[in-house]
Amino acid sequence: MRTRIAIKIHSILERHFPERRVFLKSDNDTRFIRLHPSTQLIAFAGSALLVAWAIVATAIILMDSIGSGNFREQAKRDQRTYQARLNDLSAQRDTRADEALAAQNRFNAALKQISVMQSELLESETHRRELETGIDVIQSTLRDTMKDREIARTQLAELQGDIEEGGTGVIQTAASNAPIDFLAEALARTAKERDQVIIDAQDALLYADEMTQEIALMRDQNDAIFRQLEEAMTVSVAPLDKMFRNAGMPTESILATVKRGYSGQGGPMTPLSFTTRGEEPTPDTLRANRLLDQMDRLNLYRIAAEKAPFAKPVKNGFRFTSQFGFRRDPKTGGRRMHSGVDFAASAGTPLYATADGVVTHAGWQSGYGRLVKIKHDFGIETRYAHQSRIRVKVGQRVSRGQHIGDMGASGRVTGVHLHYEVRVGGKAVNPMIYIKAANDVF
Repeated sequence: MRTRIAIKIHSILERHFPERRVFLKSDNDTRFIRLHPSTQLIAFAGSALLVAWAIVATAIILMDSIGSGNFREQAKRDQRTYQARLNDLSAQRDTRADEALAAQNRFNAALKQISVMQSELLESETHRRELETGIDVIQSTLRDTMKDREIARTQLAELQGDIEEGGTGVIQTAASNAPIDFLAEALARTAKERDQVIIDAQDALLYADEMTQEIALMRDQNDAIFRQLEEAMTVSVAPLDKMFRNAGMPTESILATVKRGYSGQGGPMTPLSFTTRGEEPTPDTLRANRLLDQMDRLNLYRIAAEKAPFAKPVKNGFRFTSQFGFRRDPKTGGRRMHSGVDFAASAGTPLYATADGVVTHAGWQSGYGRLVKIKHDFGIETRYAHQSRIRVKVGQRVSRGQHIGDMGASGRVTGVHLHYEVRVGGKAVNPMIYIKAANDVF
């Protein structure tokens, strides 16, 4: 059976791969190599497999090259879109900053105007009270004069009666022993003074009415200015308050901490108020003092915002490559905590402090590479890792926006980027909380 099958297979192979001989000739001898059909079949199969493998490998390489090219093009398009978005956001931020500066200038000008108008109002009130006091004195004098005139008229009538009865040429009054001519002259002078007093009193009343109208107009103007300032303060303070609350920072304790740090007299935290000169405060005075309290609160917020990391450490074009939270470790395959966010950009990109503070570390640290740590108020610390160059020293005081180093790839990294951390009380928190909260204001 096997022989029959072998013979049949051999005949089939003989039809397709007939036996061939390869002659090898030399100077002295001639030899040949016999190629059986099975040998030819094995050689053909091997060649076919080799050609098939070459075709498949070439196709895979071409497909990978095409796919890589498409991926790079897509990545470039995404990068251009992201860069355009960043430029748009930067332009919007600059516009908002200009608007805030213009609003601050308008606010300062309005505050100066309020101060001047408040002084004028107090002077008007004082002048009006002086006029009222003068009018009261004039009216009192007028009443006394009229009373004296009536007494003089009564005495004159009595004297005239005595003259008619006695017939004497010169009569003296019982009270003053003055001649009648002198008494008549005194009465005429008194009447003239009385008329002048009445005219002066009428003029004073007219002037008082004019001053009352001016005071009313000034109060209306003050009310309009107060409303504008109150609206401006509301618009200015509310976003700052929201920014701190979104970052999970208790506003009252933060403001109290800032006040304690700026408690010296004559500084920006010196309490301000309009004087009342020992009298009961007017509604305008109370309103102005409330505005000054709001200004004080706004100033406290401004100082606190400079001391908290409400900013990005990278100002040039960048992309986020890793978020805060647990992520897969490529070496162990497990999950580990990523205690910051990563900003990827080109090597040497400037890095900036996100808040005022003091440098507590500036050097190499395992895993972090070249690392800068900055201690801020409110128990906050920021870290800037994997730098190529450090530009600050330990103990140096830095301000927000100050250049502290350059982006690099030192330490445990897979490429050039900045690892940025925010720690509160030694515990790592998500830096995006502060960055997103600041985006609503700055």
